[in-house]
Amino acid sequence: MTATEAAPAARADDRAPLMTLAGVSQVFDTKAGPIKAVDNINLSVNPGEVLCLVGESGSGKTTAARMAAGLARPTDGKVLFGGNDINAMKRNDFGAFRRSVQYVHQDPYASLNPTRTIQQTITAPLLKHGVVKGGKAAAERARELLTKVDLTPPENYLSKFPHQLSGGQRQRVAVARALTLDPKLIIADESTSMLDVSIRISVLAMLGRLRDDLGVGFLFITHDLAIAKYFGWHGKTAVMYLGRIVEFGPTPQIINAPTHPYTRALIDAIPEPDPDLTKTKGRETLRSLEIPSLAHLPSGCSFHPRCPLFEDGLCDGKVPELVQIRPGQSAACHVVARDGAPALDSGVRAD
Repeated sequence: MTATEAAPAARADDRAPLMTLAGVSQVFDTKAGPIKAVDNINLSVNPGEVLCLVGESGSGKTTAARMAAGLARPTDGKVLFGGNDINAMKRNDFGAFRRSVQYVHQDPYASLNPTRTIQQTITAPLLKHGVVKGGKAAAERARELLTKVDLTPPENYLSKFPHQLSGGQRQRVAVARALTLDPKLIIADESTSMLDVSIRISVLAMLGRLRDDLGVGFLFITHDLAIAKYFGWHGKTAVMYLGRIVEFGPTPQIINAPTHPYTRALIDAIPEPDPDLTKTKGRETLRSLEIPSLAHLPSGCSFHPRCPLFEDGLCDGKVPELVQIRPGQSAACHVVARDGAPALDSGVRAD
């Protein structure tokens, strides 16, 4: 599975995957026994493209992102960057990988060192990795990066400490820091979820401009399909539930014609500003609102205790495989695979 068509400027000769998660799983040993937080997922991102990873809290999104960033080693499977297994790289190669893949954390209040000024925060990686020589050149590059993330004039921010900035400003600083080493891929882990709605849109617009202008690829983690729609409309979306990919495809198809009942439930959770459309919009009625524990996963399809399409003896007997339902769109659902894709249209359109 490959995220495609997210950046019109991407060249045809750059279509080889930049990063691939190949059969990746992550098992944690706990007092309750082994817990499989991520279960055999296969995803890839091409240069300059966007892949959105969507799901509720506890679905395994952040665990997958940490493995992609080299912050955690998978229990099974491989993380490939440029075709090479990052966990088998020599030290110098792994260092180059870490410079090429930058992580923007969810919490802008905790991701910045409170004892460093903004200038020190941004210039530190520039000087450590020899991107520039001397403090004067580093300060000039810091001004350029702050301008790129719309913190202008930069002189108003360089001498400040993180506690003197708003949440949106801190997150922009975190993005500027991520850009210091000219990354090829940015992993944005719920990077706008802690921001006010008005600030969230402006930060997403800034990220979208960087994506297009700099050709940076994105692995974009979010629990909100509306955010995935806004940021990744020209890319692809993978929907996760309890550690597994349950649906995958181009974002417009996932939004406008979801096939898996879990994806349809997430679509129904998107607030609709048009009251008339709200009245006519179909609703997916779940059998239960309770999310099963990873320590005690249901047999068969892990969604079956909540699924409105549940069939006894089918859904609870075997784990469904991710199979193609429509061209370019796959789902892991016994009923949908047997009966074909439902004729659905959620009514959500691109802006």
